[in-house]
Amino acid sequence: RDHLQGPYARRVGPAAAALHFATMIQFFLLVSRQGKCRLSKWYAAYSEKEKRKMVREVSQLCLNRPQKLCNFLEWREYKLIYKRYASLFFITCVDKTDNELITLEVIHQFVEVLDRYFGNVCELDLIFNFHKAYYILDELLIAGEQQETSKKAVLKLITEQDAVCEEGTDKDMQ
Repeated sequence: RDHLQGPYARRVGPAAAALHFATMIQFFLLVSRQGKCRLSKWYAAYSEKEKRKMVREVSQLCLNRPQKLCNFLEWREYKLIYKRYASLFFITCVDKTDNELITLEVIHQFVEVLDRYFGNVCELDLIFNFHKAYYILDELLIAGEQQETSKKAVLKLITEQDAVCEEGTDKDMQ
């Protein structure tokens, strides 16, 4: 609420200030150690050419970064926050003013939900079931903001969706 009354709000107006602070994550990437993009979710508008260039640039920055350095780095007018789990890098791009630890927690929550759903998730699970990974991410985040914090609630919704899909395929077979 303070951001709606501060100097930024006086300069651009409270509606624009609320909009500005409503965007948290600009994009979310899953990149393999080999540099292949396995999942990309964009919460800001970019052309396809810009997206490809950004994925290449961000992937190289994170993949080539020594493991002993922290998982935050400044990039353009944003911050990149990433975490490596097994052979995958989970990379987010956020505004410079956003909290890095909260973003790391969002990444970790996504990984935990994937792990519970797939049972020890691996890169192949994400390749062959990418639609499920997108669905899980969409349940956790809307417009770059965290929507759901309960892993149980997300898993319940996913299993309900699976049941609906099963019913639909059963009816199609009859």
